[in-house]
Amino acid sequence: MGQQVIIVGAGQAACSMAAKLRELDSDAKITIIGEESHLPYQRPPLSKKYATGEMDLDSLMLRPADWYEVNDIQCITGLRVESIDTNAKSILLSDGKSLNYDKLALTTGSRPRALPASIGGELDGVYVVRGIDHVDSFASEMVEGRSALVIGGGYIGLEAAAVLARKGLKVRVVEMSDRILQRVACSATSDFFRALHSGHEVEISENLGLARLIEKDGRVCGAEFSDGSSGEYDFVLVGIGVLANSELAEEAGIACDNGITVNGFGQTSNSDIYAAGDCAKFEYKSQFIRLESVQNAIDQAECAAKNIAGVETDYHPHPWFWSDQYDVKLQIAGLNLGYDQVVLRPGAREGTQSIWYFDQGKFISVDAMNDPRSFMVGKRLLEKGLPITPEQAGDVDLELKTLMK
Repeated sequence: MGQQVIIVGAGQAACSMAAKLRELDSDAKITIIGEESHLPYQRPPLSKKYATGEMDLDSLMLRPADWYEVNDIQCITGLRVESIDTNAKSILLSDGKSLNYDKLALTTGSRPRALPASIGGELDGVYVVRGIDHVDSFASEMVEGRSALVIGGGYIGLEAAAVLARKGLKVRVVEMSDRILQRVACSATSDFFRALHSGHEVEISENLGLARLIEKDGRVCGAEFSDGSSGEYDFVLVGIGVLANSELAEEAGIACDNGITVNGFGQTSNSDIYAAGDCAKFEYKSQFIRLESVQNAIDQAECAAKNIAGVETDYHPHPWFWSDQYDVKLQIAGLNLGYDQVVLRPGAREGTQSIWYFDQGKFISVDAMNDPRSFMVGKRLLEKGLPITPEQAGDVDLELKTLMK
């Protein structure tokens, strides 16, 4: 019998890891364990097409149910892993059963930050977006003419605001920082999306904190803000970031620091335990980071699977992301960490553009708004390690693809 591999968590990373491991090792006994009652599914469409009813549950699934049977991959759903015994190499499930492993992989993902209960975070009518059940719970709230408050002006909050506005709701986004997208993008990108949302009659309030939610009969009915103002709202959607689900690893004595620390092979401080996806923290350009993206979940999980199968492989990520808001597709290649210069490049069509980030003259990232050509060029330049100067990025007469030759 082949090695026993247990994958804890049932999202994109888990599914990708299981698929790659089965491809490389036909004898391994592979088990995926997830808390939710669903098989592994896509999360990015939840706040968009699934929330609006454009995508059904079956379409969300990463693999059809019979794929797991055909590939001899056991999926245990609706159960939580309570603890890991690293000495016995076993895990304890919430139904009281224990399972032994040869290799254990933690793809536990992340969870939304919640508002404190002391300011109304647990009231009825207050929602987060993370899983199918979360979205199902507020789907009935999206009725034309109602008023919604979105707390947080990051990508999750803005994507949700776009969906709500398109459904005919009155939407207000409140962001505590000086500007929306401050943590993840430059001011030029913030300006673009502020104008986009304003054009769809979404009210954007920046540099404004939430003091408390107002309650009536156990349900939210409004909010008070840090400047003393208040407003009435039918429901509240919270998008203030996520936390890595690292508690299981921490309790087992595995090294963690705002995520489960892994080396280039995906191994934790325990060499028989791996981690991948949103929960994993790894070294990237001399600093440790977590990447909350589909690309990272797939690539890092597949790299870990190769190492579990005995194919020694080091993880060298080439990050990319996307965000859909109204009729705009934002595509991002690279990470803009440490940028000191940005160059705005108008696109070929009206309303399209790209923003190029540089660190001491070195190209590190690009934001492309409805400009897939610039995104693809930027992505390939980063992957191939080819240079582009700020002057070249800003030269609209230069055909960027010539830089790849």
